[in-house]
Amino acid sequence: MTLSPTMPELSERARADLRIGLSIILHNETSSILVAAVETLSDKRLAAMRQNGTDLNVTITARRALTLNARVYDNDIARIALPKSADLTWIAGIANPALDLPTPLKGPFKSLRGGASDLNRIAVNLVKSAQLLPAALVASVSETICRTTFKQLTFLNLSKQEAAVRESPVLYPVASAHMPLSVAENSRVHVYRAKDANSEHYAIEIGKPDRSLPILVRLHSACFSGDVLGSLKCDCGPQLRAALDLIGDQKGVLLYLNQEGRGIGLANKMRAYSLQDQGFDTVEANHRLGFESDERDFRLGANILKAMGIGAVRLLTNNPAKIKILEDNGIKVTEQIPLKIKPTQYNQSYLETKAIKMGHMI
Repeated sequence: MTLSPTMPELSERARADLRIGLSIILHNETSSILVAAVETLSDKRLAAMRQNGTDLNVTITARRALTLNARVYDNDIARIALPKSADLTWIAGIANPALDLPTPLKGPFKSLRGGASDLNRIAVNLVKSAQLLPAALVASVSETICRTTFKQLTFLNLSKQEAAVRESPVLYPVASAHMPLSVAENSRVHVYRAKDANSEHYAIEIGKPDRSLPILVRLHSACFSGDVLGSLKCDCGPQLRAALDLIGDQKGVLLYLNQEGRGIGLANKMRAYSLQDQGFDTVEANHRLGFESDERDFRLGANILKAMGIGAVRLLTNNPAKIKILEDNGIKVTEQIPLKIKPTQYNQSYLETKAIKMGHMI
C-alpha cells in the first residue's frame, strides 16, 4: 500500500487549491498547462503566469461564450486569447455575468482553434466542479518549469484525471442513528460520505420499509434558501415537507443530496437569482453563468439506494431525468408519483420554466 494520493484524491486536492486561489498543473503526453480559477485569481499570480507561461487564454464553457458572442471552436468550450494589455478586471468580465451590464461592450474576442483543448476542457470542468464561476485562466508551460518552478503545485495527468472527473463519487456509510421526526418517531438518519470528494449525503429512513417490495423514495437536493429559510422563489421547501409527510404515512426513504442550486452551489445560485432579477428565467441565468440547466449527479442517489439494499422504488418526483438515471444505474422504478405543490406569485414563472424547458411534469 502506498501513501501517495490516488488520481481521484488529487482531483479533490486540485479543486480545493483552485478555490483558495492556487494554480494547478494539467499534463498529458504532449503538453502541460498551468491553470488558475478566474474567480480566485490575484494580480500577483496573473503576473506569475504571464512570466512563466505562453499562449495565455481564458477557457470558458460554450454556454458562457454564447452570452459573450465569442466563437466556439471546441464544441463545449471556448478559449479566448488573453491580450497583453488585459488586466484582472478584463478577465473577470469574461467570467462574471454580474459585470455584463456595467461593461456591456466586451470584445472583440479572439477564440483559439486547435491546441490542447482536452486539457482546457478538464481545466474548466475542475473549476466548475469546485462550484466556482466556470472560467479558467490557462497558460502553456514547459515540463521543465512544471518540475522546477511549480513543483509544489498539484500535478494531474490528463488521461487518468479525465476518468476521475467523469466518474460518480464512490460513497461509503459513515454513521447511522435513530432520530424521531414529527412525521414518524421511528426514523433513522444514515450519513454517507464520498470517498474521494469533500461531500456528504444523507438518507432518512422512515419506518422499516420492506426491501423485498418497491419502496417509496424521494431524491431531494439540498436547498438552503427553500428548505431552511422558507424562500418563496422555489418549491423546494414545500416539496421537502410534502415528501416527508407522504413517506411518514407509508414508510420509505428520503435521500437528501448535497447538490445545492441544481449542482452549482449556493454562491452561484445567488448569482443566478441576481440575473433573474434582471429578467432572465432560471435556465437562462444558469447558461449566462456558464453552467448547464442542471449540473446535478443523480447517480449518487442510485449508489446510496444500492448500499441500503434497495433495488426497486416508487419514486416521488416530477423530474423524468431522475427516473432515467436511477434505472440506468440499476434501480428499478416501478411507479412515478407526482409531487404537486401549489404555485405562488413568487414561483409561478419558475415552475413554468421547469415544465417548459426542463421537462418537469408539473
